[in-house]
Amino acid sequence: MTSDGELLRRYTETNSEDAFAELARRHLDLVYSAALRQVNGDAHLAQEVAQSVFADLARKAASLVGRQALAGWLYTGAHYAAAKAVRTEQRRHTREQEAHAMQELLHDPGSNPDWETLRPVLDTAMHELNEADREVILLRYFENRPHADIGEQFGLSENAARMRVERALEKLRTVLSRRGVTTTAVALSAAVSANAVAVGPAGLAATLSTAALTGTTLTTTKAIAMTTVQKTLITAIVAASLVTPMVVGHQAQARLHEQDEALRQRADQMAQLLTDNQRLSNLLAQAPPSNDQFSELLRLRGEVGRLRADLQELKQPKPASPSSRADVLASMAQFHAERVSQLKHLLETNPSEKIPELKFLTDSEWLWLSQKSNFDSEEGHRKAMSITRTTAEGHIFHDVLQPALQQYIKDINGQFPADIAQLIPWFKTPLEDVILQRWTVVPKSLLAPDLQKQLTEDWFITQKAPVNAALDQRYLQGVNETKLFADGPPHWWVLLH
Repeated sequence: MTSDGELLRRYTETNSEDAFAELARRHLDLVYSAALRQVNGDAHLAQEVAQSVFADLARKAASLVGRQALAGWLYTGAHYAAAKAVRTEQRRHTREQEAHAMQELLHDPGSNPDWETLRPVLDTAMHELNEADREVILLRYFENRPHADIGEQFGLSENAARMRVERALEKLRTVLSRRGVTTTAVALSAAVSANAVAVGPAGLAATLSTAALTGTTLTTTKAIAMTTVQKTLITAIVAASLVTPMVVGHQAQARLHEQDEALRQRADQMAQLLTDNQRLSNLLAQAPPSNDQFSELLRLRGEVGRLRADLQELKQPKPASPSSRADVLASMAQFHAERVSQLKHLLETNPSEKIPELKFLTDSEWLWLSQKSNFDSEEGHRKAMSITRTTAEGHIFHDVLQPALQQYIKDINGQFPADIAQLIPWFKTPLEDVILQRWTVVPKSLLAPDLQKQLTEDWFITQKAPVNAALDQRYLQGVNETKLFADGPPHWWVLLH
């Protein structure tokens, strides 16, 4: 992927509108979302703030060419531009678009109290971090960049980028705790990833990049530029509202015929898959399953789940007129509830993939996990179950074992426990034996050599064994060193003797 710095260089040297448009497209959601939070959800004012930030970027491009990443600069620019806009304009509350309705559903106070507590202080807390820490959190959790991309931006390996992200996240958690927001690193990363960035209005990237570029070549006032954006958006909305009903009317009959035919085909396929699924389930119940049989059963269950979803969608009536906002919200709620049920059912029907820590997952975490899961393939099933286990283990690691170990070391004069059971008196939340038996204390010398090279301390608390060595992530907690190793080879789980 072309770096921000390279795109900015092309714009300053050749006045490339394509390069600037790519920058606007790449960072619009980040800037728009930061502005939207700080103007109390006023979408029109957030759009004006976004345009002013990108217009400012166009004006100052020459002085920013040395930067390889612009997320931090744009985020801070949005912060100050939004503050100025709030001081000079009366806040207006407008109806949310469909994408923002999704945010409202996921952020409902009754279902996601963590985000409702975090939302008002997140941006202020982010600006208490230094620029480097803020940049990696923005890239990882606001823009959902993979660690490899982050490493490329900063000249780091993927593992080094992962460690930098973990350290920055821990610093953010510390800042938030001083503001009365207490959370775990796992819950914080989940809440920010799922909620921090709203989708910018359709067409806004193209509009604001054009307006920003125009502002650098024409002697127009900011007020005229803002009016142009508003007129463009209003024209697009009006055109869509006039054209859509006519198109829907002409296509309705053909679509109904296609839906009926698709429904019959899906029903026939599902009947055959259910027969095959039952046959394999009976065989597995009678004898220990082979790897091929187990894989085939998972594949069939994935197909059944996908076809059920297709059938459910095809059975839904397609209204000729737009649904009400309440109908949209109800439909979204049903869709996400079904996704959560599908994930839970997957674990229930594969008991060997379950761990006792799953009981600590919250409703909001189940919702987030179901959104991240792919139920259409065997590999998707395995990855979904693995990340669910990792999230559940994070509760035990961060909320129970980590604080207990810190207090134990403080009270026992710096001595590391020889056994997990020694920490029991320091547990804030009692743990069942079946959970304690999954964790152990190990010396660094028994870990895989690849892991030893990345550790500086001698003793660690970690899981005894994975459920899936190829996918599961290993937690390691020393006196002051905290590590989470992901995407490693299976031999990372082997203890030396």
